[in-house]
Amino acid sequence: MRPIDLPYGRQTVDDADLAAVIEALRATNLTCGPRVTEFESHLAARVEAGYASACSSGTAALHLVYAGLGFGPGDEIITTPITFSATAAAAYYVGASVRFADVDPRTGNLTAASVEPLITPRTKAIVAVHLGGLPVDLDDLAALAKARGIHLIEDACHALGATYRGRPVGSGPGVATVFSFHPVKHITTAEGGAVVTHDAELKRRVDKLRQHGVERDPTRMHETPAGPWAYEVQELGFNYRLSDLQCALGITQLAKLDRFVARRRELAARYRIELAARFGDGPDAPVQAPVELDDRTSAYHLFAAAIDFERFGATRARVATGLAAAGIGTQVHYIPLIDHPLHATRCPGERDRARPGTATYYARTLSLPLFPAMTDADVGRVVHALHQVLGVPQ
Repeated sequence: MRPIDLPYGRQTVDDADLAAVIEALRATNLTCGPRVTEFESHLAARVEAGYASACSSGTAALHLVYAGLGFGPGDEIITTPITFSATAAAAYYVGASVRFADVDPRTGNLTAASVEPLITPRTKAIVAVHLGGLPVDLDDLAALAKARGIHLIEDACHALGATYRGRPVGSGPGVATVFSFHPVKHITTAEGGAVVTHDAELKRRVDKLRQHGVERDPTRMHETPAGPWAYEVQELGFNYRLSDLQCALGITQLAKLDRFVARRRELAARYRIELAARFGDGPDAPVQAPVELDDRTSAYHLFAAAIDFERFGATRARVATGLAAAGIGTQVHYIPLIDHPLHATRCPGERDRARPGTATYYARTLSLPLFPAMTDADVGRVVHALHQVLGVPQ
């Protein structure tokens, strides 16, 4: 079999990134140094948030938000089943439970109409995932959260660089937004994540929890400090720091975010042209590009095509295997969480509820390669191979 040379996602790292990391290696502080606060400042400014806290992963960011808001045993969050495990698993870390609403079958995004019936007195937050980089209907979810006195948290691990009604994702209305800097995301710090918020107290809580629950501010200590070295471990925190090396990479990567997102959008537009030429256009086309909406722009972390496999007499497994044989990597985003043993066990009864939007979205989705270093010719190669694997006559 041909090696995969077009994975579904891949980082773009250049000489400027390498130089920044080498410079950071020569600095006095390899961690807990000035590059961390510099990266946080740049990130907060870019997404128009009041504050940013860098941490070790998107998962850590979710955990820090749930813990920082005080979620615990007896509490619950409501989220989408079409997401990565971390969105729900971070709730289990703090002892909370999860309820899974339904999604719009066109976008895979959470809907307010499916969330509202699930809200109970135990519900502390709606956790909205901007799937594939396309923002959810934020105004509807924010209005519901406000009316019911609960938090709206945005899982924007796919959506750095996206906009909703002219504002960058991360600028609100959620109490906090989390990002991921994994290598397949829009920018990378190798591994890493961040929490952004307008809430100064939540920022303070997140920063404290990410470093072992340590307090160094004398005005917040339980005892008068014995000297300038003094600190107190006031609660059980975590080691979720992001190093200066990683933040140095993040700073140079963030400076290229607009270019990276613009190229992703160009590639998505090219996919639309190629898919329409091969499979036709319109709502009845058997292969469709991700939905675009007038009031928001996708950051296109993913190009998740909707394929009517049954119409071609094919299975998704056969198609993915056939594309892999041509050196083209694909992925499914995502197997619904409630179908995984962990989440089925943790959320008894959740698996039995009908979610027609989820079922429709999952049955048809397949993520095709999309990353800034791809060429237009690469897109043509992917669509040509898909055409062949689906058995369409030439």
